[in-house]
Amino acid sequence: MAHPSKAKRPKRRWVGIHVRDEMGRVQVNSILENIFPSDSLKLYDLQIINGKCYGIVRINLSEVSDFLVKCETDPRLQTITTSGKIRLVRERLEIPHPKVRR
Repeated sequence: MAHPSKAKRPKRRWVGIHVRDEMGRVQVNSILENIFPSDSLKLYDLQIINGKCYGIVRINLSEVSDFLVKCETDPRLQTITTSGKIRLVRERLEIPHPKVRR
């Protein structure tokens, strides 16, 4: 079966977040699910850099504005950047690209 063309795939945005307290992946995932329960929400990366916890979240384009508003109301999270390309979010947060496993 053929894959849908690029134009017919869902449009996504990558959101860079700062987690104010050092937490593990499971804790951050549960916070995100409580704030914004959605099937399209996925925590892609979580790194601690210089004692600060940064993460990258993938979400559908149609839900991005609601997600940003809800993140700003939560005192544990702060949104930093948003882009259609994960590479740009990684550069802005200074998160190194993960090594490819082969």
